Amino acid sequence: MTQMDDLAKPLILIGAGGHAKVVLALAVAAGRKVVGVCDPLLAREGASVWNGISVLGDDSALNQIDSSAMELINGIGQLVGSPLRKTVFQRFFGAGYHFATLIHPTAWVAPDVKLAEGVQVMAGAVIQPDAQVGENSVINTKASIDHDCVIGAHVHIAPGATLCGNVQLDQGAFIGAGAVLIQGLHVGRDAVVGAGVTLTRNLECEQTLLGAPSRLKAH
Repeated sequence: MTQMDDLAKPLILIGAGGHAKVVLALAVAAGRKVVGVCDPLLAREGASVWNGISVLGDDSALNQIDSSAMELINGIGQLVGSPLRKTVFQRFFGAGYHFATLIHPTAWVAPDVKLAEGVQVMAGAVIQPDAQVGENSVINTKASIDHDCVIGAHVHIAPGATLCGNVQLDQGAFIGAGAVLIQGLHVGRDAVVGAGVTLTRNLECEQTLLGAPSRLKAH
């Protein structure tokens, strides 16, 4: 199977919230065909169409579809402290499904950047040379990732956040909107950098740094 074969596969969206609207638009802008959405609430309501695509049912509808014939889009947004997005990815990936890696056409991603399965790079984002992004991570609208950054799996980098060079984010880290991380820092697993914070030192596993005024706390 070639990369071009993968790009030709239709997509099915999981979830129908705000993040799902954005990734649906992302997929369409990237030239991918989205054939339907699975969402428990829409299924309970009896909806047949959502944002122009067919409602296939709840997640169990995927049992009727050949996993090798399509790819999924994780439309579950990342909320601080919620494992749902990660759980959805691991559940379906473990069952043999694959998730599309999507890059908006207005984003700039250096040719040597490594993007793992299910990464979503939103409109206006920039990812500079020798950066790496782990599976199921989101580089949101107009976020900027500079050279040699290493971003783990299930990370969310919110709109307008900036990572200077050589920053390392461990699995599950959450970087809030407009945050700035200076070069060479390390953010531990499941740590949170609040919106608008300028991070100037390392942040340990499961610590949260909030702004205005900045204060540090454990989860």
